Amino acid sequence: MTDARLISELERLVSEGRNTRSMDIDLLPTIDVLREISEEDKGVPAAVEKVIPEIAEAVDEIVKAFQKGARLVYIGAGTSGRLGVLDASECPPTFSVPEGMVVGLIAGGTHALQHAVEGAEDDPDQGRRDLVDIGLTADDVVVGIAVSGRTPYVIGALNYAREIGAKTVALSCNPVSVIAAIADIAISPVVGPEILTGSTRLKSGTAQKLVLNMLTTASMIRIGKTYQNLMVDVSASNQKLVARAARIVMQATGCEPEEARRVLDLTGNDVKLAILIELTGMDVDAARTALDNAGGFLRKAINGKTA
Repeated sequence: MTDARLISELERLVSEGRNTRSMDIDLLPTIDVLREISEEDKGVPAAVEKVIPEIAEAVDEIVKAFQKGARLVYIGAGTSGRLGVLDASECPPTFSVPEGMVVGLIAGGTHALQHAVEGAEDDPDQGRRDLVDIGLTADDVVVGIAVSGRTPYVIGALNYAREIGAKTVALSCNPVSVIAAIADIAISPVVGPEILTGSTRLKSGTAQKLVLNMLTTASMIRIGKTYQNLMVDVSASNQKLVARAARIVMQATGCEPEEARRVLDLTGNDVKLAILIELTGMDVDAARTALDNAGGFLRKAINGKTA
């Protein structure tokens, strides 16, 4: 692509526009610079709220994939790719899902998480290859993340996903983007020009993070990874999480710390089982059977034994 054509494309993008409210930001004292940044950030949640129907569509598709044993795959470049990898990496400890159930791919590979990999985002074939390398199937859901909506790496990935029949989602911060036209579902929170022109790690990055939070959190809730608003499938893999597991049992049952620790020891730190045992008096085997029969939904297992 020629420079002239690329410049022309960028000029049409909302995310690349100049923000008239921050033209003199370089003249301001520190506290006023920060106030301007904060003022711009206030509009991000409102932009995300406008696309909740599209986010809900995507969540329903992700839930269907999870129920079939398939995966959610994020793919992007630069900040967008890093945000996808971040969200994916937080799912196993938060919800005790297996590694690989939520996958994050970034142009340039893991090296690109900490370093700029020049030109990596410009290769659509690499987007395709990265999905081939993970054995993408028609049952998976692929979320292409690109603020501009025109990143070649993401375009290549979404085109391949469509070819094999996988559900596709486009997450960008520009309306009527290239990836939105490719994907089955387009999520496009428009936050407007950045306070620093083109620095899309700011409002656009924040909007993407909010959407990714919603996609995985809502999907995990819908497959039974929570009870009330408690993370009952948390993996107690360090001291803080062991303490959190005990606190969750206490919050769900009203028991004392010593009792929470006792039932957690009994279940090998399985929070769901510990809560079910404490509330129903079942033994470990009976509780495990009840939970299995309830499809992993703790509330359903509790109601089935206390009704």
